[in-house]
Amino acid sequence: MKKNRLGEFQELVLMTVIVLQDDAYGVEIQRNLEERLKERLSVGAIQTALKRMVEKGFLTSEFGEATKKRGGKRKRIYSATPYARQVLQEMRDVRAQLWDAMPRFGTSQA
Repeated sequence: MKKNRLGEFQELVLMTVIVLQDDAYGVEIQRNLEERLKERLSVGAIQTALKRMVEKGFLTSEFGEATKKRGGKRKRIYSATPYARQVLQEMRDVRAQLWDAMPRFGTSQA
């Protein structure tokens, strides 16, 4: 696995960006993750994770079109880079190997 790993929260945010595709902007990422995790998340935590992942090369961003609904403000839309997808796959493979290596729950290990 590469040196530049993702923390658990960053991984969840990154996966949400990939799921949302063209709708991957801060508030929608927050709403989607809150729904899945069944807990409240701060906008600041989401924005910090997004900023760090842009800096690490996992995400790119661009401004969407201005809308009347947002008072003329433009959304910053995030997209995962090929590098991010590669790192996610590596993390998934490591987790799968670990799950396969673990004894079944409810059984004792000598």
